[in-house]
Amino acid sequence: MTETLYDGYDHDLPAALGIVLDEDRGSLPYSLIHGEALVACAAWALGEAGVTPLDSGITWDAVRRSEEPVVMHDALCPMTPADFIATCVRRALDDDVVVVATRPVTDTVKRVADGMVGETVDRDALTSVVSPVVLPPSVVSAMQDEPGTDLVALVATLARSHRVVLVEAPASARRVTSAEDIAILEALTAG
Repeated sequence: MTETLYDGYDHDLPAALGIVLDEDRGSLPYSLIHGEALVACAAWALGEAGVTPLDSGITWDAVRRSEEPVVMHDALCPMTPADFIATCVRRALDDDVVVVATRPVTDTVKRVADGMVGETVDRDALTSVVSPVVLPPSVVSAMQDEPGTDLVALVATLARSHRVVLVEAPASARRVTSAEDIAILEALTAG
């Protein structure tokens, strides 16, 4: 079950590390929204939240030894509010859980069996992973390998051995998949 978690910005957030995911996403992270690259907007949101973006030269072993939470932020969710990111980090630390931001699924989803389109899936039973995914220090230290770039696969793997909490993200945190999606998000976040 997805819960709502959005109680405002925390200026006293403990140290946290952030990874902006732009690999395996084609050229879309370098498209512009409000005149800036999506990847830049995502990095700025981490910084405004009090999260230190990781340099690409830092090894995963060094991250594991830092004993800090890690915020996975998809460049395709460039307008995720900084205060929402900070709130997710606080929740991961306070409850020692993996916090996964989600949005409701609004598309019609059909089952396919034997090449035939079948029944419609109840959207209320579905959720879409967006940003951020926050890993508490206990999870980071237990991960021998880097988390990778596929947030859905990461969440599925972590859910087998760690407590995962789904939280509903604001509409501005939606994930974009095309130039049309960027135009919609830009209109949604204008002003």
